[in-house]
Amino acid sequence: MDKAGMKRGIVIKDDWPGYSLDLFTYPEHYHDDIESVYIPHGVIMNRTERLAHYIMNDFQDDNIMVLCVLKGGYKFCADLVEFIKILGRNSNKYLETRVEFIRLKSYLVGSNDQSTEDLHIIGCQDLSFLRGKSVLIVEAIVDTGKTMKALLKHVETFEPKMVKVAGLLVKRVPNMAESLTDYVGFEIPNRFVVGYALDYNEYFRDLNHICVISRTGKMKYKI
Repeated sequence: MDKAGMKRGIVIKDDWPGYSLDLFTYPEHYHDDIESVYIPHGVIMNRTERLAHYIMNDFQDDNIMVLCVLKGGYKFCADLVEFIKILGRNSNKYLETRVEFIRLKSYLVGSNDQSTEDLHIIGCQDLSFLRGKSVLIVEAIVDTGKTMKALLKHVETFEPKMVKVAGLLVKRVPNMAESLTDYVGFEIPNRFVVGYALDYNEYFRDLNHICVISRTGKMKYKI
């Protein structure tokens, strides 16, 4: 497979059940709340390091503006930026990284078939500092891509030099947005996963692994 293909991510098949919980360590209070370890932390880190290699090769400037989408993207972003720094220190090319954080909320405006999705950026709304810059948007999970499309459209209004998207997970859903994501960690089935900063009602962010939530966990932490 060529590099372009590898950037599309490691494909996890629909019938992959994950690893037994007995094989890994995790917070004991989540024992009944998760079914399996879907992607172990070590595998996440190694794949993230590989994505950092691709980014180093693709970004020709000496600096890169990283736009981290909170809250789910903070661990992936921190680890990705750290790998970029490490690779830079060990080569003749160093990418200076500046990280900004945004939170996105999408709302349905209107009614029935006239409804449209309206994107609200919480926090850093004025993105004029992106003008003329090479931008990397870092997101934890992308599915239909409606929110990402809206964000990309918004970012483009500030006339950046170029924009790339790194997504740790891309879900296989109808009208999936794989083409929006330049660097994909893993392509996964449409399953509800938590951990590595991905949450269920603000729980499970402290898991190192990406795990499948159990029915018990959904019931326990539902709002």
